[in-house]
Amino acid sequence: MPAKKRTRSYDPAKIRAAVLAQFGQIRRAVGTLTPDQLAGPTRLGDWTVRDLAAHLTMTVAAVSRALDRPEPPKADIALLDYPFVTAPFAEAIADGTRQLAAAEPDLDALYARTGDELTARLAAAPGSRVLDLRAGAMTLTDFLVTRTVELVVHTDDLNAAVPGLDIPLEKQALAACTRLLADALAAKAPGGATEVRVPPYAVVQCVEGPRHTRGTPPNVVETDPLTWVRLATGRTTWADARDAALVSASGERADLAGLLPLMS
Repeated sequence: MPAKKRTRSYDPAKIRAAVLAQFGQIRRAVGTLTPDQLAGPTRLGDWTVRDLAAHLTMTVAAVSRALDRPEPPKADIALLDYPFVTAPFAEAIADGTRQLAAAEPDLDALYARTGDELTARLAAAPGSRVLDLRAGAMTLTDFLVTRTVELVVHTDDLNAAVPGLDIPLEKQALAACTRLLADALAAKAPGGATEVRVPPYAVVQCVEGPRHTRGTPPNVVETDPLTWVRLATGRTTWADARDAALVSASGERADLAGLLPLMS
């Protein structure tokens, strides 16, 4: 789905720091997991915790691999396109994840190598560098914003799979993830009838209908960042979030059930 509106800008230095910091939090937590915990189930189909931990290294190793490939002449994927173009690659990603988990029994070594490579590659590459990716070409900074989505979503998956793990979410990573997914909603359902608020990180207008100009909007949805991320990625449903009072929605155009998830 092509993006119809100008993408918000992201500070390249903050995005790099956010990706490295969130990956560091995950690395430290994975290093504490026992064999029994690594063999446990996750909410991601038949993936074990080990599979999920291996997949998380893939999400950032993709940056290093792309930086090693020749640079395309120009980017052809906008940041807001990305949430809508990844689904066709899900099976290949899942196969690669299982192969990596089987081939890398030493997760500590895998995480150390992946983190060191990423840090070194990022130190030498400008944010405007165009990357040759599976889905097309996009700039390094834009791709790093998508990595915050992968890291935040799968950090939450790990925390759900291992009670008490409680990996922290870095503020800048959560902010970028929240904003990209909120902007993706506005791109999927353009309009100005409904205001979606995810304080303190994002407010977007979406859904066709009478446009709100001032005063209290007639259709308002509000939720917290982590609930929004779970809704946008299919980790929870609109009905369940409403029933748990994790989402407030007022107005006849404030039901987002038909628009979610954005990614699955």
